[in-house]
Amino acid sequence: MRKVRFLIVSALALSLSLSLSLSLVAPSAASAAVIGPAGCSARVGTAAAATAAATTTVWLAGDSTMANPSATCPVGWGTEFDSLFHSNIVVNNLAVAGRSIQTWLYEGNVTSTIGSDGECVLSSTTYSSRWQQVLTGMKAGDYLFIQFGINDGSTTCPRHVGTARYQQLMTTMAQAALARGAHPILLTAVAAITCSGSTAVKNRGFVPQTVAAGTATGSPVIDLQTLSVDYYNSLGLCPNNGDYTSGLLGQFFCNDHTHFEAYGARRITRLVTGALRTQKIPLAESLL
Repeated sequence: MRKVRFLIVSALALSLSLSLSLSLVAPSAASAAVIGPAGCSARVGTAAAATAAATTTVWLAGDSTMANPSATCPVGWGTEFDSLFHSNIVVNNLAVAGRSIQTWLYEGNVTSTIGSDGECVLSSTTYSSRWQQVLTGMKAGDYLFIQFGINDGSTTCPRHVGTARYQQLMTTMAQAALARGAHPILLTAVAAITCSGSTAVKNRGFVPQTVAAGTATGSPVIDLQTLSVDYYNSLGLCPNNGDYTSGLLGQFFCNDHTHFEAYGARRITRLVTGALRTQKIPLAESLL
């Protein structure tokens, strides 16, 4: 009887030992799904998808007064826009110096010929790569800032844009954003520094057209021209002797009356973020 009990105990011990050995050498399928490479990839992919879903992209379309710098001066106001928001906001600045709204949209396809309608003739209606990037990358909840109206006033092509065409193109851009569930924000062109005696005055066109495009699409309009002129007056930048190499005028502007040094660009950026707050545009909730 003792011999039988001994054999049973030995068999049980051997079975337990073998089971423990196998569990250490070969983890279960469930464990492998958690700690194996496939499991890691799944978790990383899920985390990346969650991060992307939680991120809002702010797209900037404009000219040199908005663009990232290629030299010390000029510096566009969009340069440091990203740094003023919490990490859930990503700014994609696609502004390019020298562009009108039409050359920004149809880069390379705007000819130097003015047609019978007074507009520059398009050789093709194919959009520029930058606008195609916006159209394919813009998602619901994103924002699209549109600011042109400086180069558009040229009398010669390819930069020339008539007022009706300008309003049409700005409306089209805003509608494209809305169709994707994004939020267009239209801006009048930031002012250059032009003095009438001791007063800075407005000097950019296409303001009524920008407002009309905003009304047609239900989009907020930030009147950056008025905001900038009022700010220049608050700083006492008029009158001046045109010396852009010294003093506050030189600190604010490049060696012209239009483009900004880094200091001036930061001040204009603050005008834009201030407008987001005062106009109660929801993006303001993500400002630092």
